[in-house]
Amino acid sequence: MSTSSLDSHALAAQVLVALARAAQKGRNITAADLAETLQVRRPDVRDVISRLHAEGHVDALRMRLSLSGLALAKAFSACKAKPVRREAPAVVTSRAA
Repeated sequence: MSTSSLDSHALAAQVLVALARAAQKGRNITAADLAETLQVRRPDVRDVISRLHAEGHVDALRMRLSLSGLALAKAFSACKAKPVRREAPAVVTSRAA
C-alpha cells in the first residue's frame, strides 16, 4: 500500500498562481476556495499561506499578493506545475512468527 505526501513547495507555487488569477479577474478568494480548487486540505493551504505571508509574498489577512508574490506567480504560471501530491514508496512490514 502506498501513501501520498504533500509537496509544500509545489502547493505554494499553485497558491500563488491561483491568487494571481483571482486578482486578475477581480475576484476575492478564500483559503477554502483554494483548498477546493487545488484538491488539498484547508489546513495545508493555511500553512502555506502563513509561510508565504512570513516570507512577504502574500498578505494573509486580505488574501492578496505582494509585489514579490505577483512576480513569483507570473514566473510560475509560465512553467508546468508540479503535482502537489507525490507518491511515497510502499512500506513493507514483516511479521515474525
